[in-house]
Order: sequence, then structure tokens, then C-alpha cells
Amino acid sequence: MTFGEKLKNERKKKGWSQEELAEKLFVSRQSVSKWENGQNYPSIEVIIKLSDLFEITIDELLRSDEELTDKVIKDSKQLKHPRLKLMFDFLVFIGLVLLLVKIVVLLLNKFTTLDFSLYGSHFLYNFGPLLLTVIGGIGSDQLKKSYKEE
Repeated sequence: MTFGEKLKNERKKKGWSQEELAEKLFVSRQSVSKWENGQNYPSIEVIIKLSDLFEITIDELLRSDEELTDKVIKDSKQLKHPRLKLMFDFLVFIGLVLLLVKIVVLLLNKFTTLDFSLYGSHFLYNFGPLLLTVIGGIGSDQLKKSYKEE
């Protein structure tokens, strides 16, 4: 039995129309129809809600449909570390901004009569960009390797 067939059977056991199920899941009736016809699959969040609504395990919903099982596994890998990736990218960005600020100040001081000084410690502007970009780069690389391994 495919996921769509299982979904339709469970919905009918509860006596719900596609519209009623869609309202409970905060999706459109067309989405429910596509899931039941095998044209599309729900996200993992919706699958969890379906499991709760029908009072069956996620395994009972997914086990019969290998294509959906593969999709859920793929989706879960994609959702694994997006915030961590964003943090590492932000570290690299901040490191580059600090480096750019230091270069601009040095060039302004050298080629103009202006005398700008950098606020904060010299360590921050001398080693901060290097440390931030290295930590961000290593972190991103480790995430990339973990995706390849899985």
C-alpha cells in the first residue's frame, strides 16, 4: 500500500473529507488530493501532524512507500544544519568586513592628511579577521564533509 492509499484510508476511517483534513493541517485541499494521488508528498512536519491526527506511528505511514521514505531521509539531511551553516558564513563575512575596514583606514591614513584610528583593541583588527575567516571556513568545510559522508 502506497502512502497515498494509506492516507486516504486513514482519512476515511476518521470520516473526514479532504477539505476537513486540509484545514486540520493548514494546507489546501489540492495538497491533500495530490498526496492521495501520489503526485506529491508532504513535508516531514506534515507527516508528523498526520501521525498525530490519525494516531498511528510515522513508520506505519511511511514504511509502505519507499519513494516517500527516501524523500523524508533526503529532506531531513537538508534541514540538518542550516543555522550552523549560516553562523559559519556570518563569521567569514564579519572577518572580511573587519579586514576591509582595516585596509580602508590604513589607505586613508597613508594617502590623505586625515588621521583615522580604529576603535577597539589592535588584536581585534590584526588577528580578528584571520581567526573569524579560518573558523568560519573550517566549520563550513566540516558541514560539507558530513553531508558527503551521509
